[in-house]
Amino acid sequence: MFVRCSAIAEPPTHLLVTAPHAFLLAWLALALLFTAVWAAQLRTGNASIIDAWWAWSLGGIGVFYAWASPGDLATRLLAGTMLAVWGLRLGTYIHRRGQGQPEDGRYTRLREEHGAPANGWMLGFFLLQTVFSMLLSLGPLVAMGRMDRPHAALLVLAVVIWIVAVIGEAVADHQLAAFKRDPAHRGQVCRAGLWRYSRHPNYFFECLHWAAYVPLALGAAWGWLALLPPAVMAFLLLKLSGLPVTEAQAARTRPGYAEYIRTTSALIPWPPRAPAALAETKTL
Repeated sequence: MFVRCSAIAEPPTHLLVTAPHAFLLAWLALALLFTAVWAAQLRTGNASIIDAWWAWSLGGIGVFYAWASPGDLATRLLAGTMLAVWGLRLGTYIHRRGQGQPEDGRYTRLREEHGAPANGWMLGFFLLQTVFSMLLSLGPLVAMGRMDRPHAALLVLAVVIWIVAVIGEAVADHQLAAFKRDPAHRGQVCRAGLWRYSRHPNYFFECLHWAAYVPLALGAAWGWLALLPPAVMAFLLLKLSGLPVTEAQAARTRPGYAEYIRTTSALIPWPPRAPAALAETKTL
């Protein structure tokens, strides 16, 4: 029985691949998947479907790395499960949120800006996302490729960070969804729960999630690569497609959002500044 269970848990020896091979295979599969999703949106006219597939695909990459990597079994199972559960939850949430909704403004603006060639630009945008996805996967890949097992304290730290991140992001998503469901809140700024302390608590916990793989990679060969995913995610959210796009649209459509920006931390949850304190600062 022990031999049988071990055979199930471990991938066949001839199927084990090196970390670079696993990375390239995952990238190829991701490019093919995103191209298929792009083809699907040609029929539906709604490119927002890529957002859910982005999260699901990263979860799938976690499962693939856990199965194909030759590293310590316990570390592979832990890191693979962490990434798979995160991807399943986030992808399913995004998919359900988008049901019956119009296309996200990011994709609508891309169509408006590029006109007839927009479909080609859309494919390029989808494939660009595979680059960032693979950069994000480096932390889990390095962790799952190490042959030795991390110290027990590092395993516990990774799990604690992951739990806080996933639960925190889920709570932030739930609070925002509940706020938007109330017709009385239409056009208003959400300051419920975590949103009182951060303008984007879901983004904060998203960055924190990628930091959960750093303890698992400490001491491993190329372990420093695990620092890239949280940095890449913070860059994407703060400088590229997250916060700038979201807040530019919110400032145009929601009264009071300018004050929300002045009084509330952009990312890290922090007690809000009182308007009186802001006025006092300006007079100094």
